[in-house]
Amino acid sequence: MAERSTAAVDVADNSGDDPLTAKADTAATDGVAEEQKTAEQNAEATEKKAVERQSGEQPSLTAPELHSGHKLARRYRLEECVTRLDGFSSWRAVDEKLRRAVGVHLLPADHPRARSVLAAARSSALLGDPRFVQVLDAVEENDLVYVVHEWLPDSTELTALLAAGPLEPHDAYQLVTQVSQAMAAAHREGLAHLRLTPSAVLRSSTGQYRIRGLAVNAALRGITADRPQRSDTEAIGALLYAALTQRWPYDSDAYGLSGLPKGVGLLPPDQVRAGVHRGLSEIAMRALANDGATASRQEPPCTTPDELAKAVAAMPRVKPPEPEYATPPEYQRTTYQQGTYGRPQPRPQVTQPVVVPPPPLQSRTGTALKWAVSALLIAALGLGSWQIADRLLAPEATPKTPVTTPTADEKPPPPKPLTIHAAAEFSPDGSPQNAEGVGNTYDDDSTSYWRTKSYYEGPILAPFKQGVGIVYDLGSDQDVSAASISLRYGGEHTAATLYAADSLSSGSLESMKKIATAETSGSTVELAGKVPVKTRYVLLWLTALPYSGGDQFSRAGYKQAIMDVSFVGSGT
Repeated sequence: MAERSTAAVDVADNSGDDPLTAKADTAATDGVAEEQKTAEQNAEATEKKAVERQSGEQPSLTAPELHSGHKLARRYRLEECVTRLDGFSSWRAVDEKLRRAVGVHLLPADHPRARSVLAAARSSALLGDPRFVQVLDAVEENDLVYVVHEWLPDSTELTALLAAGPLEPHDAYQLVTQVSQAMAAAHREGLAHLRLTPSAVLRSSTGQYRIRGLAVNAALRGITADRPQRSDTEAIGALLYAALTQRWPYDSDAYGLSGLPKGVGLLPPDQVRAGVHRGLSEIAMRALANDGATASRQEPPCTTPDELAKAVAAMPRVKPPEPEYATPPEYQRTTYQQGTYGRPQPRPQVTQPVVVPPPPLQSRTGTALKWAVSALLIAALGLGSWQIADRLLAPEATPKTPVTTPTADEKPPPPKPLTIHAAAEFSPDGSPQNAEGVGNTYDDDSTSYWRTKSYYEGPILAPFKQGVGIVYDLGSDQDVSAASISLRYGGEHTAATLYAADSLSSGSLESMKKIATAETSGSTVELAGKVPVKTRYVLLWLTALPYSGGDQFSRAGYKQAIMDVSFVGSGT
């Protein structure tokens, strides 16, 4: 490189006549030198990695140096780094294709755990259980390995919930019920979590608990276990213990919670905090299967999530607390010293001219006549007053409106088919089913269809999911009266409801007006409302799905597919 630079300078000196030419030649030579320097540095780095591999040394773990705004696969735009640890980083990102928030784990392709992370992510994605945060993509590209998963902005970490205090008994019961059942289903498919901490459990706005990082979080950190089922069961017990006491069940602080005092061992939750539900306290101790706790229990320990789920199901159900109503203020009786304000008003008094009696007679006959005349005057005065008052207060006669009854010949116009102009999937929880397939439901092709995901806890989707459905755009306001839905799967039953929606892409069920609802066990469901509802957008909402075959825990599960949709009504 030194000889090349010197020769370039000599040429510049000899040219003499054109200094700009000499300056350009020098710049070009410096560029060549810089390229050679970069190539040498890359070669040294490659040689260093080869030497490390041959010598058995682990390469240095450094998280990829990326920044906000970097885009992966021309689709996922990184927004904010939330974790940078042990050679990998985790980000909040935006899927620009589907316009939704996602989470991304990033690590170099030559990271020693890159292959295990990819394998764990792909296995978790195949589970397809809605109780877990779903893995959306797992890719190796441009010397990077990244895993894309759902991002649930309306959910709250259990860490934040516990920071505000212990959970109510009903909430703690729902936590251990849903988490133990979900992990039992995962272990039946050969998947373990191994890092089931309070930050890995989320509670949605509807009260559903979801688990994130199944298999992936442990793979990122290189965590393994000889007895994975027992490890996950103890982790669920620790979560329940923390939910009941707001304390971590070990002698060290963790996840923003204070640990137990050192040297006292594992105390039952109802001895740590007053008012703890006794049945839930016993369940927590059975899940924390260690020798010290086992010796003080009459019930056997739970060593697998399935055993724990069965133990929770066998205990009496913990009911939610009764709603509290504000006590109305005590009635204050008001008294008035003068006037008639606030009292019922008497009938209006009509005055009559008072007849002055003649001067009193001094005899007995005059006295008797005086009293007789007075009595007659009082009677006449009272009778006249009541007649006048009744006449004044009588309501004015209102002309009667003639009632016309429709004749037999006047019939409402027959309903007509309504044209569907567009459609979009409705997923208020941010977890769509098959957004690209909604057009197959009104394309006049009976072989194409839109399908749901598979669910495993029974035909009714709640409480894990409100429902699934599609919003249809009729082009303008129409009087919608009925719908006919052609289904791919018959079975136990399918429950469907029609709503008048607010728009094609947003809204909530609480703000929508119900048109009709129906259930069927066949392949067609007919929905007919009592009266037509004027709307432009119609939501078809499924809340129960039929069993589609296989055993209870196979990938078949409960699902449904819609082949054709048609609406009838009258146009405006």
